[in-house]
Amino acid sequence: MAESEGPSYIDYDTFLDQDFSPTAFANSLVIATNNPSDTPIDLSTPLSRVLFDIQEIDTHIHTLTTQSAIPLLTHTKAQADAGQRIVTEVEAQVANLTDGYQRLEKEVIQRYEEANQVRVAVERLWETVRIGRAVARCLTLGRQLETQMAEVTGAAGGSNSAKKEDHRAMVRASNTLLTIRHLLSASGPNEEGEHLSKVNLITYLQNSILTPSETALRNRAQQIIREFSMSSLASSATAPTTYDQSEETKSRTTSALLTLQLLNPRLLVAALQTYLRASLTSSLASVGRALNSLPTLDRTLLEVSARCQNIVALEKLLGSTQPPQHPQSRSNDQVEEQSRTLLEPLLAALDTSSLPSFFWRSLAEGLGPRVADLVIKGGVVARALKSQRERVKDSIRECVLRGSQSPGDTTRKAGAWEREAAVMVGSVMGPLGR
Repeated sequence: MAESEGPSYIDYDTFLDQDFSPTAFANSLVIATNNPSDTPIDLSTPLSRVLFDIQEIDTHIHTLTTQSAIPLLTHTKAQADAGQRIVTEVEAQVANLTDGYQRLEKEVIQRYEEANQVRVAVERLWETVRIGRAVARCLTLGRQLETQMAEVTGAAGGSNSAKKEDHRAMVRASNTLLTIRHLLSASGPNEEGEHLSKVNLITYLQNSILTPSETALRNRAQQIIREFSMSSLASSATAPTTYDQSEETKSRTTSALLTLQLLNPRLLVAALQTYLRASLTSSLASVGRALNSLPTLDRTLLEVSARCQNIVALEKLLGSTQPPQHPQSRSNDQVEEQSRTLLEPLLAALDTSSLPSFFWRSLAEGLGPRVADLVIKGGVVARALKSQRERVKDSIRECVLRGSQSPGDTTRKAGAWEREAAVMVGSVMGPLGR
């Protein structure tokens, strides 16, 4: 179109160059229309040149647009129509997509939300059922524990029917008690007793049944151990007189031992140590009094022998009784780690290899200072002890050998317990010889 209008003096290549700089172009115009030596610079001529060029370009644009108006409008209309057709097609696709989403929302999302609500409700119901089952199990075990405690005390069947105490129920009650304790302690996430501590009925069960039952079992077992007596050498209200009574005493004591072992092994060791200390204390006091009055020495030493025979019987019973398996023992390793008998923990606590040996050596250790005090005080008692030292020596030796036998056993092993007899004799004869 520029060629149809004639040649143009405007250098379009300069203006269309990518490196075109307005500043450099203006500077070239000023230099071309002015003499470098002129002091005042004439800017009107270059400005007129620029304005003329702008007018020329504007006229050229106007001419081009006037001549090409119809083709431009036709092209624009064609583009607009094509765009409208595209928009119409897109709107139809968007409408289909919207309908599909609404259908998907109705069939999937809404159903998912409803299903999620059902899931939450089912989870809560399941949690409620779990708690209900755990509570029901605790209550069933609690009722079972009540029945077993009634058998222990002999109150089963009501007040009108006097029933004999069943000492075997102590072990059953201990196992039931431990099962309930384990259930209540399993309070971790997803464990059976997770929320039981928040149930008021369980709190009542703990306060009114579990704690009193545990205390009653512990006290009853400790009482049976304190009253343990198998020897018939000395008169005792609890000593058995027949074979059946002896077996009943062993069975009752075994139940007491197992009960304390289940409740707390430390309680068992403590109860046995208390029994030994009581025997030592009473023996030491009675022998001390008998040395002050020698006519009573034989009867006193017979009682001491009876106490030691009870300890021999207790050691034999402990050595033949295996620790009960804990209700919560799940692996064989836990069972293997236990002591093989109930005697081993007691011997380890006393640091001895034999209970009779421990008894005689501890008794001798306490007798030495007492005899020394009698000798220092002098008087009739000291003279009587020294004058009858052979009789006292033989009586003490006989006491040790007799007391170291099992109850009812009349045979003596040659050389057995001679060390203990020597220690006991030395504890009395030693101070007398000074």
